Amino acid sequence: MTGFEGISAAELSDLIGAIYDCSLDPQRWVATSRRIAECCDSGAGGICVHDLRHRQNDQLFVFGYAPEFLRTLAARYADSPMAVADIVANVGDVSALSMERFQPHDSRFHGEVLQPYGIRDLMWFPALRTGGRAASLHVSRGDAAAHYQPRDLGLFGLLAPHVCRALAISDALDIRVLKSELLERTLDGLAAGVFLAARDRRIVYMNTSAERQVRAGRSIRLVNDRLAAIDPAAHHALDLAIEACGHAGAVIDAQNPSIGLPDGRGGGTVATLLPVADGQRSGVLAPFAASVAIFIQYPAHVPLMPGEAFARLHGLTGSELRVLMALSQGLGGVQTADMLGVGEPTVRTHLQRIYAKTGTSKQGDLLRLLHCSTPPTRLPLRLAD
Repeated sequence: MTGFEGISAAELSDLIGAIYDCSLDPQRWVATSRRIAECCDSGAGGICVHDLRHRQNDQLFVFGYAPEFLRTLAARYADSPMAVADIVANVGDVSALSMERFQPHDSRFHGEVLQPYGIRDLMWFPALRTGGRAASLHVSRGDAAAHYQPRDLGLFGLLAPHVCRALAISDALDIRVLKSELLERTLDGLAAGVFLAARDRRIVYMNTSAERQVRAGRSIRLVNDRLAAIDPAAHHALDLAIEACGHAGAVIDAQNPSIGLPDGRGGGTVATLLPVADGQRSGVLAPFAASVAIFIQYPAHVPLMPGEAFARLHGLTGSELRVLMALSQGLGGVQTADMLGVGEPTVRTHLQRIYAKTGTSKQGDLLRLLHCSTPPTRLPLRLAD
């Protein structure tokens, strides 16, 4: 049992595995998005990419919508409740248009954009942020269906961290080229450190970037051929995560999608783990007999630094993180204050505390620390500016 009516533990595990297979082959998102929608009794959905600076909206891997609706949504997206939620909500936080907090602002958007195309309710969550752009996964119901209920929101929220993780891995790594015979050469060309671990947690492969990270010894090292973090708390978290990912049918911990690895000097790296013992992933990495892939990156090299991991790495509070994420979308201090419902002096206070914790002194340096990247490969889903 899963605690969610209509889906078994085996079905849920299989769906989560399919989500991670999309990180290796993005074209699988069409079928996987359909499966996610079906679990939530929804007839349409897909991945929406928003350009928050230019107020543009593009749909990827969508199904079930009339082309006219997608064009209307793109033109009116800035007027929708989703636009605000996608800026201030944490990555992975689920929202639905039928929620009470959206009702005072929803009547015109619903009447002019949704109702003409027979859409009763939309449910979505921010899934990826980088630079001035963001992506979200959404599903919707038609007029004949009921509004989304707590069961639907709960199941969608359970799947959200896995979708966010799969998109983050795809965004950092053009994994499709791993199907070629040049697998090892491709891995060596990546800015991210890639560690492949066997079931016993022994590292069976490191790319060039990973070898440099180990030699530097700032946040990680090898102990008896096993990956270890310098920070004791981070070491414990990493050890548990590798062990959890190393068996067949493993899935990522939904509550801790990324692991901050401090170096004890105000910096560090972030680890992203992917189980590879099942499905399409096992075939791609079969030559290495690996069961876990571990991606480790420095913040200055990360195409997408998940807000939660960045906050853990630098000790930011929830309020400080919300201010940072709003500023990262191109909003000014006054706009950020209005968006978050606080005073501008409060925003300035939070920003000064963020500077102190991250070792920066200017907003430009802070945002570069969060967003700057020069990834060596790209996907069609790539959201870089």
